[in-house]
Amino acid sequence: MRSLTTTCCIAGGGPAGMMLGLLLARAGVPVVVLEKHADFLRDFRGDTIHPSTLELMHELGLLDEFLALPHQKTYQLNALFGERRMRIADFSRLPVRAPYVAFMPQWDFLDFLARHARRYPHFELSMQAEVEELLIEQGKVRGVRATTPSGALTVQADLIIAADGRSSRVAARAGLVVEALGAPMDVLWFRLSRAAGDPEEPMGRFSAGNIFLMINRTGHWQCGYVIPKGALAGVQAAGLPAFRAQVARYAPFAAARVDEIASWDAVKLLSVAVDRLRSWHRPGLLAIGDAAHAMSPIGGVGINLAIQDAVACANRLAAPLRAGVVTDADLAAVQARRAWPTVATQRLQLIMQQRVVRAVLAGGEEFAPPLAVRVLNAVPLLQGLTARLIGIGVRPEHVGSAVP
Repeated sequence: MRSLTTTCCIAGGGPAGMMLGLLLARAGVPVVVLEKHADFLRDFRGDTIHPSTLELMHELGLLDEFLALPHQKTYQLNALFGERRMRIADFSRLPVRAPYVAFMPQWDFLDFLARHARRYPHFELSMQAEVEELLIEQGKVRGVRATTPSGALTVQADLIIAADGRSSRVAARAGLVVEALGAPMDVLWFRLSRAAGDPEEPMGRFSAGNIFLMINRTGHWQCGYVIPKGALAGVQAAGLPAFRAQVARYAPFAAARVDEIASWDAVKLLSVAVDRLRSWHRPGLLAIGDAAHAMSPIGGVGINLAIQDAVACANRLAAPLRAGVVTDADLAAVQARRAWPTVATQRLQLIMQQRVVRAVLAGGEEFAPPLAVRVLNAVPLLQGLTARLIGIGVRPEHVGSAVP
């Protein structure tokens, strides 16, 4: 068994974990990030890098280098409701240096964060290290035990961060209680190849009973077929040809390519959940990002809220971690800082789920855009408001200074 001792151990190398690892190492805090996979190459992760995150890249002095990576810019958020094109948000007037959403494969984003974190001597990233147990002494979390290809790994630390995503194993092991808020839909994700002449911008199509999404990943489309919660069995029972026919209907320019969906194995289910922990912490442990609050895919804000958590966490905890004294009050302060943005965003998502998503999925033959969408499309001022809520969010965080 291999053993490590550090100041902060982060379980999970997703957006929250990698951003926090970078920020803590930059602030002079020894940090170990444990990521259970061998690399960051996984399909069907969120690819939206919002203006709030791009602003953080600027504050770190990394924006120009970051934007040199392959990406697509989206200045407005539009969708088709039936055959009507509706504008939902206009990011172009936001008071930020990059007033758009950048669509970038998440593995490129995570590789970028890891590369810059490794510049600091206090940073260590251990891949293929999956946390299995918490080490608890006298009621306080003192470390973790992880499995690796070379055997067990024990990491002792002053603070453990649960950043291992929705249905967090680490948060569950810590006994943190989840409050489920509900979601009316699931999403079926799959790929279709791109061809010359295809649209460039992401697409969303809403019609009676169905929502269909397409994200441009340069070499292929990442497609999302939204279904009512628990309806997968019915979709599969109708057969793969019927599913392909529906896809061809919603993406007619790709109709000749739907046979690329060779089997149901090529279609992955994302079970949508909206939930949050009642308490994000216990002595020696704090949960952030999706481990603390699973978000609906509406607006693609989950990644960016997770990153905001990481920034708030680094700003509040870097000094106590350097001093070797992190109290329950410090951990509670991080939750207090981020709880209101989380609750406010989830409430907006729940409203959209009820008034738009549920209405569309239950739509009859006489389909019309929901009233909320028609109002947004008609009032440019409101499009700016939705752009701010989606692109910047509630209580955006800013990168603090490095080591004083």
